[in-house]
Amino acid sequence: MTSPPASSPDRRPRTVFDHRIETAAGCSVEALWRHRTAGLLDTLHAALADAHRELVRAERDVTFHRTRLARLASGELPVDQALFARIERTVDQLAHAIDARDAQQTTTAAALEPIEAAAPPRTPQHVTAKDVAALLAIARGAKLHEHLITHRLAVATGSHTRISYTQLQHLEASGFVERDTSHPVHAGQPVTLTDAGRAALTAPRPAGPPGTTPPTRPAASPCPVHPRR
Repeated sequence: MTSPPASSPDRRPRTVFDHRIETAAGCSVEALWRHRTAGLLDTLHAALADAHRELVRAERDVTFHRTRLARLASGELPVDQALFARIERTVDQLAHAIDARDAQQTTTAAALEPIEAAAPPRTPQHVTAKDVAALLAIARGAKLHEHLITHRLAVATGSHTRISYTQLQHLEASGFVERDTSHPVHAGQPVTLTDAGRAALTAPRPAGPPGTTPPTRPAASPCPVHPRR
């Protein structure tokens, strides 16, 4: 059986934790990996970098087997019993890869939580009308789903509103929502409001003049490193 290509930070697949990791660590995932390789990270950040590397490998395995399955079902190959056997085998391999990926997501979430908890509190920020609409939709029930073939992520809500993964990442980084990563993303990860998200819905929102832009949040601090002695 052909093996997936080795993981590298240059052309790595994105993961559902990338934005949260970069927000909590204060640097890009690529920089975090480089600091880990150089032995410059503290214990918590080193554990996070290791968990994320394994998650990237798991995501690459899922992509590899999904691409193989799409090719087998594309109509390019003769339809015979051998093809059916290859499809069945590839489906089984994809299922195992998804299970491994979901387990590694749980490990990565556990490594990320103490770093997020230790991060300095964010300054109050402007809540846009778009954010309010998304929070209202999520309040009625929402799940993050991954399309099995396209690998695209999106949030489906009880009000039949779809929220893009990019906006979900923004709401997560703002501390307004959280996901239950104990559920596999292909089956749907529940998305719920945090206390901050509920407060954002109930807080008064004074109207500003047209063209007013939200206050800029301070830039994140660099990844914590330990200088070599």
